[in-house]
Amino acid sequence: MSGTVIVRMWEARAEKGRLPDLVEWVCDTALPRIEVNPLHITSEVFSSSDDRCVVISRWRSDPERLAAPPPLLVARPPHEWDFTLVDR
Repeated sequence: MSGTVIVRMWEARAEKGRLPDLVEWVCDTALPRIEVNPLHITSEVFSSSDDRCVVISRWRSDPERLAAPPPLLVARPPHEWDFTLVDR
């Protein structure tokens, strides 16, 4: 589908007390690696009170995966999903 924007949601649960470190790694290491991709449009980073970090990125096509975070920062491997806008 030409012209379809793909939204990738990436979510990771930080090890207890490591959420600030995980967010710093996402912002300073992982995102700069994908933001140079010409298909990347924008990314937003969110955190929650239950130690989760979420990245919402928008792509023209073929979303690039974020690098795997350092194992000491996460309680489990990250999850990711791709979405497209529903025309309603």
